[in-house]
Amino acid sequence: MTHTAVAIAPDAFEIRGVIEGFYGNPWTQHQRLDMMSFVAQCGMNLFVYSPKDDALLRDQWAEPFDSASLEDLSALLAHANSCGLGLAVAISPGLSMRYSSSDDRVALVKKFEMLANLGITSFGLFFDDIPGTLQWPEDQAAFSSLAHAHREVSTHIWDALQSFGGTQLMVCPTTYWGDGQESYLEQFCQGLDPQIDVMWTGRSICSATLEASDALIFAETTGRKPLYWDNFPVNDVAMKHELHIGPYERREPALWEASRGIIANAMEFAEASKIPLYTIAEFLRDPHHYDSEASWNRGIDLVAGNHDDAQAVRAFAENSRSSCLSLSDAEPLNDALAALELSFLSHDYELGARAVAELATRYEQAAGHLLSQQMTNKQLVLDMRGWLDSFELGAQLLRHLATLAAKRQWETSRVKELETYITRMQKLGKRVFADSLEMAVEHLQRSKETFTTTNRKGA
Repeated sequence: MTHTAVAIAPDAFEIRGVIEGFYGNPWTQHQRLDMMSFVAQCGMNLFVYSPKDDALLRDQWAEPFDSASLEDLSALLAHANSCGLGLAVAISPGLSMRYSSSDDRVALVKKFEMLANLGITSFGLFFDDIPGTLQWPEDQAAFSSLAHAHREVSTHIWDALQSFGGTQLMVCPTTYWGDGQESYLEQFCQGLDPQIDVMWTGRSICSATLEASDALIFAETTGRKPLYWDNFPVNDVAMKHELHIGPYERREPALWEASRGIIANAMEFAEASKIPLYTIAEFLRDPHHYDSEASWNRGIDLVAGNHDDAQAVRAFAENSRSSCLSLSDAEPLNDALAALELSFLSHDYELGARAVAELATRYEQAAGHLLSQQMTNKQLVLDMRGWLDSFELGAQLLRHLATLAAKRQWETSRVKELETYITRMQKLGKRVFADSLEMAVEHLQRSKETFTTTNRKGA
């Protein structure tokens, strides 16, 4: 994808970014470069490199970058510059750093200096996902609290970075979510240079909503606007069973003024991440005119590659919208199941059977298309593959359900056949269709006697 200019609204977010900050296999260099081109094309202006499982950034933070790593980082910077994109690299020393140790501070400064020598001017210092108290006796003696230690180290690093030509330091505190009035935050930011950005995920680690009123509380506590680290579409740790390819939702447009900006944490699945990231980019560059559904459909069209591919992806994606942001998932499926439920009450079984059968046909065709070799964007299919297998089973279940409804075959043995699909889907461990199919089959199991009696009366 070549870089072209996109319209940026006057009320666009100042920082519009994506972070490779998930737990799991880091992206390949090719994926990283490709993602930078994509988000630049979509109007984002910052890429943050900090995968949790890059050992030299976290577990082995004190070790110097090797030549291969420096070569890759230099290539990232060159590509970012060519795209008109900012590049930041973040180091996460908190698992083992002795904050009072001059040796550890020197090692950390040298690590940042190696990045600065490449020409990088934007940096991150991350203290997230570490113990919430001081671990080393010497630190306990030197500092009144973990927040105090983090403030001192952050100040030390910022002073050093400025001498290297650094223009931005983003710090992710250990308390990075909550109501914005936490004592750690207050202590950490007391006397902290206001030029240092402090990152925040909102009320929760993965926040259902982001609201300007919360940002104002954070600003009052910290003396600066929050820089949001938004944990969407990331699907690591407890969210591994979900594929977050729905649109960006429930973020207040007024945040453009109440925050420094938003940096979205992507999934390990880079190609699949592009669909939600496209919608995030549209929101960030024009929040007051953002239409989540329209944006989502444009994102699917762009990433899928052509019309037939997009239609198939859309059929799958409408059943894979589950996330903390989404208030809706599998709506066409739920409508068809509601029609089936109504048919039980009205005795118009043909109506319910037809609704389910039509959806089964659509999903069978989509699954067949996606799992064949016809897709233009083959990496997208690879990213979605685990969930596509579950999607295919769900389509087969719907076909079976439609057949039972049409023939009014609600005997226990027939309904039990539906359970085998649910069992196979559960074994895959990938969430598709929300809980709708499981609930429908459970309902049939509980109600089969009623259905059987009704069928006899109607015979």
